[in-house]
Amino acid sequence: MNTEQVKDGPQPDGWVDLYTDGACKGNPGPGGWGVLMRYGRHEKRLCGGEPATTNNRMELMAVIQGLQHLTRASKVRVHTDSQYVQKGISEWLANWKRRQWKSSTGQPVKNQDLWQALDREVARHETEWFWVKGHAGHVENEIADQLANEGVAKGRRP
Repeated sequence: MNTEQVKDGPQPDGWVDLYTDGACKGNPGPGGWGVLMRYGRHEKRLCGGEPATTNNRMELMAVIQGLQHLTRASKVRVHTDSQYVQKGISEWLANWKRRQWKSSTGQPVKNQDLWQALDREVARHETEWFWVKGHAGHVENEIADQLANEGVAKGRRP
């Protein structure tokens, strides 16, 4: 799903806002990701899914997909309800890279492929990261959650 529309609202302040979420029915199981992108009055909604995945992979995929849909280097505010994504990008990633993608216990980093993809995308942009509490009435996060659940349905289709 990829929809775009223009709404009444604020003019762009130079920042793109990405509201991202992942969902999984069973963990592992069919999963989906959703992204609500906003730039001033412009809005785009994205979602997709996979038949066998984990919630953490879908949380990462949502951010990656949102950043990949930006056609040029941008100033981006990423809003996620995933502590895994938030802490990974802000606290853990630099150490993983320094230790050649090993965790603090010496084990291979889980979801290394997606963390590396996210690292590449983040390098293209100026990013700020915000954690929001999920399922707490945050309007944009609820939209991202709906999109992620639409993505689960896509992931289940053959």
